[in-house]
Amino acid sequence: MMISTDSSHSATGSSTTASAASNNVTVAKSPDPLSTIQTTPLLEVKDINSGYGMSQVLFDMSLRVMPGEFVSLQGRNGMGKSTTIRSIMAQLAHTSGHVLWKGQRIDHLVDYQIARLGIGLVPEGRQIFPNLTVWENLVATARAPKKTTGWNIERVYAFFPRLAERAKNFGNQLSGGEQQMLAIGRALMTNPELLILDEATEGLSPLLRQEIWQTLAALREAGLSILVTDKNLKQLLTLCDQHFIIEKGQCVWSGDSAAFRADPTLKQRYLVA
Repeated sequence: MMISTDSSHSATGSSTTASAASNNVTVAKSPDPLSTIQTTPLLEVKDINSGYGMSQVLFDMSLRVMPGEFVSLQGRNGMGKSTTIRSIMAQLAHTSGHVLWKGQRIDHLVDYQIARLGIGLVPEGRQIFPNLTVWENLVATARAPKKTTGWNIERVYAFFPRLAERAKNFGNQLSGGEQQMLAIGRALMTNPELLILDEATEGLSPLLRQEIWQTLAALREAGLSILVTDKNLKQLLTLCDQHFIIEKGQCVWSGDSAAFRADPTLKQRYLVA
């Protein structure tokens, strides 16, 4: 996996050396205090290989989400983004590699057990229950909050007032934007520590896309960790802390938004169809 490096460290080191040389003094660089902090990733995907039948899609795919991070997984269509998410959620078995939650392997768990750990999924295409009402969709897979500040039906309705207005409507009576709000609300009702969204704003109008991004920004401010796939690069670079780019089932680049903007070739090489 190719990891982007921050050039600011080398620039700082150069100025320190130059200053020391001008005074004929040898100065040893102090270690970065942040480098001594060992934080276990909330979610870590390590070298997983996965696919469908005889067709392998993922080849030693790796990524990680640290606590409180907003992370994007980017790549062209068909490169393995959804397959990565399905492998994380145990909806698709991987032949090798590991998926870890807070440092513990979760490869042996099935999908509903993965959800109970604290991972909420907003799947591609939303996949709400069309013949259930909004209220029924929200409570069908709900998990009781462990804290008084957790997610319940009242808090979801306060977060998405439109869902409260449509509480008695069936899923198939909602607009695309309302269905996406419902899918996010349903995932929040499981009280996750990590929210995963596959194609967060696909098929939505520009106005509704902006509303979804504002929602995700508010969730991030509330401390929720988020992993998202989407094609809206501008919003991803604005909101996300880290980015992973997948190409033919492998992570070919990772770094923060500053590093992404510093390399104008990334978009053309890996994201433009």
